[in-house]
Parts: sequence; structure tokens; C-alpha cells
Amino acid sequence: MSAESAVEKPLPLPSAPVINVSPLVVIQPPLSRIGKGPALIILIDQESASKPTADSIDPPPLQKWAEESFVVARIDLSKLPTKDFEATLSNTIDAVKQLPEYDGNQKIGLIAYLSACSPEIVMSLETSKDIASIVVYGSSEIETTKPTLFHKPGNPPMPIRKDLEKKDKTYYYPKVEPLFVLPSHKSFHASSASVSHSRTLSFLKPILGGPWFDLEEIWEEHTLYEFGERAVEKTMSTMLQEPYVNHIPTITGGIGRERLTSFYRNHFIFNNPEDTALDLISRTVGIDRVIDEFVFSFTHDRQIDWLLPGIPPTGKHCRLPFTSVVNIRGDRLYHEHIAWDQATALVQLGLLPEHLPFPYPIEGKVAAAGKHFEYRVPAAGVETAEKLADESSVESNKMFNFAVREADD
Repeated sequence: MSAESAVEKPLPLPSAPVINVSPLVVIQPPLSRIGKGPALIILIDQESASKPTADSIDPPPLQKWAEESFVVARIDLSKLPTKDFEATLSNTIDAVKQLPEYDGNQKIGLIAYLSACSPEIVMSLETSKDIASIVVYGSSEIETTKPTLFHKPGNPPMPIRKDLEKKDKTYYYPKVEPLFVLPSHKSFHASSASVSHSRTLSFLKPILGGPWFDLEEIWEEHTLYEFGERAVEKTMSTMLQEPYVNHIPTITGGIGRERLTSFYRNHFIFNNPEDTALDLISRTVGIDRVIDEFVFSFTHDRQIDWLLPGIPPTGKHCRLPFTSVVNIRGDRLYHEHIAWDQATALVQLGLLPEHLPFPYPIEGKVAAAGKHFEYRVPAAGVETAEKLADESSVESNKMFNFAVREADD
């Protein structure tokens, strides 16, 4: 089947309009396929916590947590008198509980993205019977008896202090500013933001009772559409509004829905050989990730843009060791990071010589006249896939015997 013969209509994505409770309070129902979930309150005090940015497909907190299948209420403290916070919090929680998308769980989480937090607000959080746990970003210090997770910039104090009761947790992030998690903030740091998001999920979900999803099932649904049915729009329906895929060795894929859809349609789904197979070796499932080791096998009977760009078909059969790190937000995929051994691919295709020139002096000496140095390329063929599948199938450390040689010009 070709891309031209398999034009599909885009499938509808989860959508729910934002509910304006007051000028300073909005509620975003879950942006997940299941459409229900527990409640989460987020506190902000600056514009960068509410607006999207063209520099990143990572959305503002309101949308991001709704994609995790929470009913998310956002309270803007920038113009809210401190004396009105307690009543505003209570009214917001009441409004959340009236929504049909709210799953009825009486425990509510709260995330503070604040440059400062007054004692009055801290006291209101402490006395609220509904707030069960708190996550703190920014410069604010919140002292409470409730389970609290702190994300702090800088290095951890030494010696590292451990909370033996495991009620509170603090993570430190070197070389970032307090609001590194906000995509629109000048100090946004993507990798630290991603790590802190996963840690927040691990902290909140056990306390709030979810939302829980079968991540393996979601990933396998995606790969069924991708490799089994070869259906572009079905594949994209398993992903967020703005997902991405990064094939690390060849820097191929797509960032955002439009570009990723084009990549899948024109360079991936219909580009794979008919005998393509994925043999799973191991799988690790985390709070929001599925990490696979697998052997990707195929016959190179066509040009495979994403894997071997620019290389005409050789007719050779390949078995390549792969890893995939799949981030799942709620019940849909956000991104895939895919890596493989490109050197073994070239070896198996007969396109990587056993020796290559070494253009540098060795211990201050150059090659003799009419000769040059060559090094043995530290790459293997199908043995890499065999050893991934069975650690005893190939002897280890044979490359320790590789050496430089002199060869004629």
C-alpha cells in the first residue's frame, strides 16, 4: 500500500472547552480519550505560566495536566487579594466537584508555580480538607504537614538528608532557575522540566488514586496501527495534539502534528519493507514511559528514508538492535526517542569497510613513506543483534584485539 492509495480522514482528538469560573479562575476538563479523572489545582502568579510559546510544543501547565487526564483548575494569584484566596480556593473546588468529568476522588492535588507565597495562602492550603498533597516550583517556600514535593534549582546540600517517613521529597536541578518548568518562561529548561514532570506524576498518582492507564496497551495499539495496519491517521489518533518523534542516529522524524503526520505518511509507515519485524527483548514500564529493547529486522529492498537516508536498496537482510523510549501523557503518546546502532546497519549492508584511514600521528610518529595508518573499525555485524537477544551467543571483548596497521597508499 502506498501513501497515495491510503489517504485517510483525520480522526477527532479529545477536546473540552475551558470553563471560566471567574476572571481569575478557569477549569480545563481532561484532554484524554477517557475524559475523566481526579482534580488538580494549579496556582500561578505570572503570565508565563498561562500562555503558550512558539519555541516549544510543550504546552502550559493547564493543558499539560489536562492531557494527563486531570480535571485542572487554575487560580491566578497575580491580581487576587490575599484575603480572598481561601474563599476562592473553596469555590474553585466546589466548581470542580460539580463537573461530570470529575471522578469523585475526594483527594485533590495542588501544584504551585509561584515566585512567592504568603503565609496566609500557606495557611489556607494547610487547613483545606480537600487538598491532599502539594507540589512546589518556583521561589516559594511552603511549610505544611501535608505530603509535599519540592523542585528546587541548584545542587543538593551535602550530606543528603533523607526523609525516613517518605512523606516529603525534594529534587534538585543544577544550572536552572526557579521556574525552569514553564515553556514560556525565559529560564525554561526542557530536559529538567521533563524529568520533574515524571517525578511529579510518581508523587501525585499514589496519593490521588490515579489516573492510571495501561501504558503497554497504549503503546501496542500505536505500533499495531503503525506497522500492522499501516494507517497514518489511526497512528496519529493515539498521540497528543502536538507530539514528536526523534530517530536519533539519522535525526529524522517530526515535531508537531502537521510535520509528524507528513513524516509518517511520506517517509515511514509506507516506507518500511513488507517483511519488517520487531522482536521484543525487554520492556521497562515507568510512571509515564515504556522503554523497549528490540531487534528490528527487514530486507533492504527499497530506500528507507528514516533509517538509511540516501542509500539505494542493497537486497541485504538486516537485524539491528534498537531501543525506544516512549513518553505517554495520560492515555496518548507524547513522544518517541528511537535509537539504534547505525554502524552495524552499514556493516550488514556491506557499506562500511573493515579498515579506514587514521590521519593522525601515533605517539608522535607518522607512517613510513608511501604508507598510511589504518584503524580497524570498531563495529560488528549481525552479532550485535544476536548478543542483545542472547548474551551468551557471542564472545565478549574481541574488539580489544583491534589495532592500527600500516597500509600502502
